Amino acid sequence: MKGEGQIQAEQQQPGKEHEMSQKPSSEKDTHRGSGKLQDRVAIITGGDSGIGRAVAVAFAKEGAHVTIAYLNEEQDAQETKRLVEEKGRRCHTVAGDIGQEEHCRRIVEETVREFGRLDILVNNAAEQHDRESIEDISEEQLVRTFRTNIFAQFFLVKAALKHLKEGSAIVNTTSVTAYRGSGHLLDYSSTKGAILAFTRSLAQNLAKKKIRVNAVAPGPIWTPLIVSTFPKEKIEKFGKNVPLERPGQPDEVAPCYVFLASDDASYMTGQCLHPNGGEIVNG
Repeated sequence: MKGEGQIQAEQQQPGKEHEMSQKPSSEKDTHRGSGKLQDRVAIITGGDSGIGRAVAVAFAKEGAHVTIAYLNEEQDAQETKRLVEEKGRRCHTVAGDIGQEEHCRRIVEETVREFGRLDILVNNAAEQHDRESIEDISEEQLVRTFRTNIFAQFFLVKAALKHLKEGSAIVNTTSVTAYRGSGHLLDYSSTKGAILAFTRSLAQNLAKKKIRVNAVAPGPIWTPLIVSTFPKEKIEKFGKNVPLERPGQPDEVAPCYVFLASDDASYMTGQCLHPNGGEIVNG
């Protein structure tokens, strides 16, 4: 991609979109909302940037109000809020560490207090660290990655469940790495495999409540997480090894979340969609 090499001071995880010289695309001009999520309320973790921002904007186009949860990327979060409100929908922002159960409860409580309901939970936030060897992964990093990527999903579902009702939807972000692995992202890919199993198991657990649980497994998508993870030489090659020979954009992934959150996917639970540039994972 033209411009990636210009972004090389490694950012703090999960990265800041406003510092990227080659900005991700958050909104498809061709997306015309048709009320698929009219007046529903969604929580989107990692909603300040990347895939989370694109999902927030797409949900707003479909009529949803959203809460976006993020770590500390205040400038990015305010831009997402602006984009959502530009669509005539409301956006509540909550900063903090989703790896802590108390904070996850706070996200849910603030959402219900702000909007009076909760219909959709999008567990999207994640962190990853490029390491040559398992010997390079500290206990601190391992625990931190699992807390952010999978513990938070347990915490948020626990907190949200009493507010969700028949017809509600949970959408979890896993990854292509859950299917094919990743030699340099050992802890990250392990959490993504856990998310896949969590999705399938939770779908069975909540089926009688008529709450659907599905997942999206993106391939190489151009987000702040990429530039905060990899060195220049890897960024320059990022996404070139898939059949479409390019990284995807967040707004190419967001329609998967709209579909799974809406009644269009009313007969789907425990499933996973694969916007990954053509890599066959048989999943």
